[in-house]
Amino acid sequence: MPGFGMLRDFFDDGVVDPVVWSQSYGDPVEAAGRARVPCTTGYAALRSASAYTLAWSQISLRVWPPAPGGASTAACSILVLSGVGGTDAGFLVDRAQSALGVYLRTGYADDGALFPAYDPVAHAWLRLREDAGSLYWEASPDGSAWSVLRTAPAPAWVSQPGLSLLLEAHRDAGVPDHAEFGSLNIARPGSVAATARAAAGPGPYARTGPTLSGG
Repeated sequence: MPGFGMLRDFFDDGVVDPVVWSQSYGDPVEAAGRARVPCTTGYAALRSASAYTLAWSQISLRVWPPAPGGASTAACSILVLSGVGGTDAGFLVDRAQSALGVYLRTGYADDGALFPAYDPVAHAWLRLREDAGSLYWEASPDGSAWSVLRTAPAPAWVSQPGLSLLLEAHRDAGVPDHAEFGSLNIARPGSVAATARAAAGPGPYARTGPTLSGG
């Protein structure tokens, strides 16, 4: 079973690969080297085949979240999905609330979720990886130098086969827009900075954020 590190896409073919992204919905497209996912009051996403494991592997990518456009929530989600609904790990970026959600959910809930203020420069690139039984959520301004946002023991499901990657967008109101994603697992190798774990505490999301639909 391949690791997620084998899932690579420059998004430069002009056509969403129907085999790699076989579970997509809501009419995502590729344009100018980016995957473009509509952000409306419905849900749209690129979703990969359920064909990967996160053990000793990673997902990293450049992220351009949707514009607020008059919404109170306008977000994109980057999630590794298990085979159980609501059991997943990843990020949510919401420019309308200027927040970055850092999640490891079971049953759609995560009491340890973190919500650092979203910085479009420092959080331009996002990465989730597993290494020696631990999960690391990381961010980078350039896809090379990474800072750790959160660490946690890896649950057993991350080593199982049949995981998928979800790149989803949704808004609760306002002007329709799109989220964009680029350079999936194409980031340059680089260092990880000293841990800069964001402090847990009150944040703009409930622990069961509705835009983290998991498809």
